[in-house]
Amino acid sequence: MVSLILATATRLVLPILLLFSVFVLVRGHNAPGGGFAGGLVAAIAFTLIVIAEDAESARRTLRVSPRSLIGIGLLLAAISGITGLVLDGAFLEAIYFDLPVLAGGRVELSTPFFFDVGVYLTVIGVTLTIIFTLAEAVTEERHADARAANIAESKEGGAWS
Repeated sequence: MVSLILATATRLVLPILLLFSVFVLVRGHNAPGGGFAGGLVAAIAFTLIVIAEDAESARRTLRVSPRSLIGIGLLLAAISGITGLVLDGAFLEAIYFDLPVLAGGRVELSTPFFFDVGVYLTVIGVTLTIIFTLAEAVTEERHADARAANIAESKEGGAWS
């Protein structure tokens, strides 16, 4: 059963939770937090949709398969680790580089940050795969129980006989 109040509140809170998850990801690069904690916050945002509505609504809102997020995250984490080997260093060696921005400033990026982004995407994908699978199993079980009840009722002659 869909709760209108919870569904409306979830749609209002979703962007705030996703923004906060990115904040935890970026802040966690140099402080407590990081890819794992940020990924869990993002997964919680979509789990709220599952609770308020259903798993299919959450999948539509996500717009990407959770398994794709797992693959992209693992690939990004692996590339950030291999970058050190390619540049005559060690596996997972931290490499820092600056990117110029339009306003004349610079943005400092590093391979540990990309590793954190890979972890972030992987955690979102794994967590949502588990949540969606469980939610769909519960929904299917409810439908099977309803079908069994309808069959039993029709064999008894129905409510109007």
